[in-house]
Amino acid sequence: MTDTEKDKIFARLRREAGGSVDYMVREITRICRDMKPRSPGTRGEREAGAYMAEVLRKDCGCPRVQIESFREQPGAFYGYLYFSTALDLLCCLCFFFSPGLCLLFGAAAFALMLLQFILYHRVVDPFFPTREGTNVTALRPCTGELRRRVFFNGHIDAAWEWPLNYYLGGVAFEAHVVLATLGVFCCMGLAVCRLAGAGVWVRTAGRICLLFLPAWIGLPFLRNRRRVVDGANDDLSGCYMGIALLRAMEQAGLALEHTEVGVLLTGSEESGLRGAKAWCRAHREDYRDVPTYIYSFDTIHDPRYLMVNFRDLNGTVKADAAMGELFLRSAAEQDVPCRRGWVPPLGGATDSAAFCQGGFRAVAVTGLNHKLEDYYHTRRDSYDNLDRTGLENCYRATVRLLEELDRGALDREV
Repeated sequence: MTDTEKDKIFARLRREAGGSVDYMVREITRICRDMKPRSPGTRGEREAGAYMAEVLRKDCGCPRVQIESFREQPGAFYGYLYFSTALDLLCCLCFFFSPGLCLLFGAAAFALMLLQFILYHRVVDPFFPTREGTNVTALRPCTGELRRRVFFNGHIDAAWEWPLNYYLGGVAFEAHVVLATLGVFCCMGLAVCRLAGAGVWVRTAGRICLLFLPAWIGLPFLRNRRRVVDGANDDLSGCYMGIALLRAMEQAGLALEHTEVGVLLTGSEESGLRGAKAWCRAHREDYRDVPTYIYSFDTIHDPRYLMVNFRDLNGTVKADAAMGELFLRSAAEQDVPCRRGWVPPLGGATDSAAFCQGGFRAVAVTGLNHKLEDYYHTRRDSYDNLDRTGLENCYRATVRLLEELDRGALDREV
């Protein structure tokens, strides 16, 4: 295939983006309606992964499709809140009897939140039941010498509902977390004052700290374990961004000579990036033969907030800047509004963070306001709440991105 023929097909794929969006909406609707809920490590996650793997094999020109399972404790990511509540209550109680123990329990509560919830380490995982998660890796081969590889990533699983966000909004959800943390620091600060020999006012102030009890006791209820949201936007939209592009390439007969294009579907992102972390462990030495790029798409919804995230995992992990800049340029060339940003503290993470930590080149593209919207992790994240403009804008930018990658736009950045 000549470069001219290839350019014409890429241009056609962008012009016909509406057809690919129709396909995305149909498929996302089918999975949400006809398949079981996809909480991490469940049959629903496996069923959806197997279905998309078959689509990649039959409709997207991917002869190599690998379904892998991994062991995890999905209940631990939010289950740590039970431990946190206990430590917070002990911190408050010990303030009146042993200021030293108050400091110890308070420090333990903060360390647990930092390690398990902010940095996504497996601190309390051994205390929870083990389940089997699912990852899917599919590759569309090139026709000539392999020079580069790009994966488009989305996560299969869906979140447990956040009741506070559904009923009262994101401000209430974040305020709950902040209040609980602030209460612990208040107790610890007053405990230091007691140890320093402060007067009786300290005990009076300690009684005021009891006002934080509802925030501490309510921590385990931040998540409703009995309701799993549809996850149409978060993150079937990300899964089908790559699937729809490969399907369009197959239908158009677009064969790239030097670029291998793949779709990487990870499980159990909502339980602490467990699928992406497992994939990195399993493929630590794979895909090192040529430059390999992973673009993670997560919650492609609002066109006003299409964003390249240059930092991830609550702002603690740096993404691949060159990859991010290339997506921004690709979007600009298609007159697609796209901003630079980051996943801020209390904003969570995308799978891109796990890939970067695992030594891969990766960056995340999101389409949501990181100030929690009412559909984020609630039942409003349904197939009838997809945004066609948001999907189409991201798709057209991604087609242009692939065209630039195929021309070797990042090869010199190795």
